Amino acid sequence: MQQQDPGQAARATAGASILVVDDDAGMRSALTRLFVAAGGKVSAFASGPELLASDLLGAAACIVLDLKMPGMDGLRVQAELVARQCTVPTLFLTGAADVPTAVRAMQAGAFDFIEKPFDNEHLLARVHAAIEHTRRQTQPQAGDDQQRAAFLSRLAALTPRERQVLDQVVTGQTSKQIARVLGASHRTIEIHRAHIMEKLDLHTLADLVRMHLRCAVPE
Repeated sequence: MQQQDPGQAARATAGASILVVDDDAGMRSALTRLFVAAGGKVSAFASGPELLASDLLGAAACIVLDLKMPGMDGLRVQAELVARQCTVPTLFLTGAADVPTAVRAMQAGAFDFIEKPFDNEHLLARVHAAIEHTRRQTQPQAGDDQQRAAFLSRLAALTPRERQVLDQVVTGQTSKQIARVLGASHRTIEIHRAHIMEKLDLHTLADLVRMHLRCAVPE
């Protein structure tokens, strides 16, 4: 998958309305500084109910939402947004232990998820992709068919064992968990995962889950 130019991502973020939701004041502040420095118009909220009570949702280009929050967690916020037919792309921030939950969030319609600790340039690039998604929602997605065909072609190059591992990986399972399910060693599963990512030309688990969902790969 082609990597985004961080400079291009920052330029494209300029002027976009980005809503940040995180119960950690330090994280809210850091994210606000990052997106403001990239030219975004940022509004930060300490909880899901604060976001849902805001009148800014209709004009937002992207929501950056912490997955694990006290009270109303990220999944419940997402469910409420879906119930309101809110189409603003949502990008989840998650810890490694909550990756399976983040995968479920993408299955429920989230745009992406980023694992903490994250690289600022990577986060900006993914936020830019979400913003571009918002801008193109009413336009034909030129290139999607080609991208899907390319992914399916690369998928065909996986061995049967790699497909078995892939089916587990896209549920958010760790290598140790997959090793137990498939009766293999942790090291062997790690090698399979590396080969899968290389063959599919992907770089992150979120990339893999996103393409798997977009292409409706049969289980």
